[in-house]
This record gives sequence, structure tokens and C-alpha cells, in this order.
Amino acid sequence: MNPTIHHHPLKFGITGGIGSGKSFVCRRLAALGFSVFDCDVEAKRIIRGDSDVKAALRSLVGEDVYDADGRLQKAVLAAYLCRGGESTASVNRIVHPRVARRFEEWVEEHAAEERVFMECALLFESGFDRLVDVSVLVYAPLEERIRRVMLRDNISRDVALHWISLQMDEEEKRRRADLLIDNGSDTPPDLSPLFLKTND
Repeated sequence: MNPTIHHHPLKFGITGGIGSGKSFVCRRLAALGFSVFDCDVEAKRIIRGDSDVKAALRSLVGEDVYDADGRLQKAVLAAYLCRGGESTASVNRIVHPRVARRFEEWVEEHAAEERVFMECALLFESGFDRLVDVSVLVYAPLEERIRRVMLRDNISRDVALHWISLQMDEEEKRRRADLLIDNGSDTPPDLSPLFLKTND
């Protein structure tokens, strides 16, 4: 009798700077029937509902980060995160390991699938690229990204540029990515490179 072969899907990590359209690419993948794990959605779920995380954040940020009923006070957490540096890193050290653990569980739940996708804005910054087989950078020209962010969030050019400046340098992400997806035009990006790789 042959031993059971435990199949693991090929794991793709989709990232991109603000305004690049990585979420648009992930929505297209979902529409095609592929499973997509959204790290941002999972992080929010954990922050709102994980009792250990809530205790750790109360200790780190202050008791008022949650109200008397245990509901997250987003403005309090946002103000703490806006300090940047060690403040952001401290929150990430609490949340990121739990998001990573949940992703690994999720992959097991989708073991029968050929390939699965992770949407992660901080794929390289968080070290989550180690959790996937293929890292994918969705990119667009800087001016197009600025235009999209200004339109989407109703903000000034200066604010959009500031937000972009807070993220990892685009050239560094290009250097570290295994695949590049051009999303710089009005036509839908070519996703075929995502389907050429196999788990063989």
C-alpha cells in the first residue's frame, strides 16, 4: 500500500505599494475562483477578537485602546501607530506571529487546491515572504499611483507622496520579488505569469 502523499498548494504572496492595485489583482484572482488570504483583514480580526492580543495591546498602548465592552478604539490605536518606529514594531510583534500562524492553518484548510494567494501590503517588511513559495510585486508608475490614491482617499498630492514615502523603497521590492505584475494602465493586468509556475 502506497503511503499517503500530503499535497501542499503553491503559495503566492501578492504585494505592492499604495496605489499599485494589488487589491484589484487579488479581487480578480478571487473572481477567477482562487482562494485569497487577506493579511490586513485577518490582522483586524485578531486585534478585535483575540483575548491574548487584546491584553497585550492594553499593556502596550494603554487600557483605553479598548472600551469597557472590549471594542477596539481605532483612533487610539491609530494615534499610537502614527508614532512610527518602535511603536509600530511593538504592535507588529504582537499581531504578525498570529497572522502568520493563521495563514499556515488556512493553507492546510486549502491543501487540495493547486495554488493559493496571500494579499500582504508588508510582505517583505513583515518577513511574510518566508511563508510563500513565490513573491509577487504589483507595480505602477509613481504618478499613476499618486493619482489613484488622491482620487480614492480624497487627499492632496503632498499627503499621497508622504504615505508612499513611508513604505519600503519600490526598487528594493522589485529586487526581492520573484515575479512582477504591471498594473500601470487602464487595461486589466496580465496575470498569466501566476499560472505558469507549478509545484513540481
